[in-house]
Amino acid sequence: MTDGKRRRGLAAASALLGGVLVLSACTGGGEDDSAGGDETSQTTVDKAAAEKASEAQIKITPKDGSANASINNSAAVTVSKGTLTEVTMATVDGTEVSGEISADKTSWKPSGQLERSTTYKVTATAQDSEGRAAHENASFTTVSPANSFIGTFTPDDGTTVGVGMPVSINFDKEITNKADVQKGVTVTSSSGQEVACHWFSTQRMDCRPEDYWQAGSTVTLKLALDGVEGAEGVYGVQQKTVSFTIGRNQVSYVDAKTKQMKVTRDGKTVKTIPISAGSPENKTYEGQMVISEKFKETRMNGATVGFTDDDGEGEYDIKDVPHAMRLSTSGTFIHGNYWGAKSIFGNANTSHGCVGLADTKGADDPNTPGSWFYENSMVGDVVVVQNTGDRTIAPDNGLNGWNMDWAQWKAGSAL
Repeated sequence: MTDGKRRRGLAAASALLGGVLVLSACTGGGEDDSAGGDETSQTTVDKAAAEKASEAQIKITPKDGSANASINNSAAVTVSKGTLTEVTMATVDGTEVSGEISADKTSWKPSGQLERSTTYKVTATAQDSEGRAAHENASFTTVSPANSFIGTFTPDDGTTVGVGMPVSINFDKEITNKADVQKGVTVTSSSGQEVACHWFSTQRMDCRPEDYWQAGSTVTLKLALDGVEGAEGVYGVQQKTVSFTIGRNQVSYVDAKTKQMKVTRDGKTVKTIPISAGSPENKTYEGQMVISEKFKETRMNGATVGFTDDDGEGEYDIKDVPHAMRLSTSGTFIHGNYWGAKSIFGNANTSHGCVGLADTKGADDPNTPGSWFYENSMVGDVVVVQNTGDRTIAPDNGLNGWNMDWAQWKAGSAL
């Protein structure tokens, strides 16, 4: 072999041997580890990657990236094939949300209601039966006020009210899917009375039985509106149950012709009080009216209800009307009157449409008819006004749906 051929042969052998060495090093097959730091590190990584992962499977709801999430029940963390060891939830600005892991350590939920239009981040850690950890993270944004609706209801939870008090719900958005919303509202009574709901508008729904509530019964309102679409892209956020008690049965009858009011309990007259109703020029509405508010003293300005003089000022402005109880949204009250002559009560109708009872300035004399009626009345009591010569009050003017017969009332249901 010539020198040139020998050199080419050695070069080829060296290249082949070099290739073998490279392949050997890549598989970690060297015998001497003393100079193989990279080999030891790679072996450790390989072993770690080969270990079996945790079997714990964490689920966070709502799913990562969700928008328009519920402020009630959407946030939750659950785990299968393991137990939760830590869950944290906070707003994007770092405000932490309190919550609690269940006794069996398989679920977690926030302690209270979330805020609307808020982004939350959830971080969860769990371990399986062998103690191996699993991790999960998610973020979501709750429904905005613009994309949600709430219903303001009366009466309040835990109150005691008169037999005429309906459940009245006023929504802060127009409801076009009335049937879906009504399905989410349930009103029941311990008396077993049938209850029907009536839509007065796209934003108001009242519920009542055919006749007044039975005295002593308990009425329960359940709102299951969370996630209910009230209008396109507008969802409910309420989920709660409230109840109120019906007090004694008190119905008072105002007769504008005799100018007397009979106060009855369970159908029996307990007191007769002289009154002064609306004058012939300003007659009082007729019909069944429910006391919706009580004020020991209040201001009454004629300008607020359309009674103005030539200068646009109110025909009256009394800043301390005693023992006033509202009967309509439009301004009908039954109240004490200290400015009128005592002789008008029982003898003349002189008011601008309210029902007046003799009283004293300051609302501090317990012996006046106005004080007696105030102290013996509650929100929800019924005042029936008769023989005024005026029209019957509109059912939606105050809490006065009793002025609609049962067939008409039920016809206003969306179901």
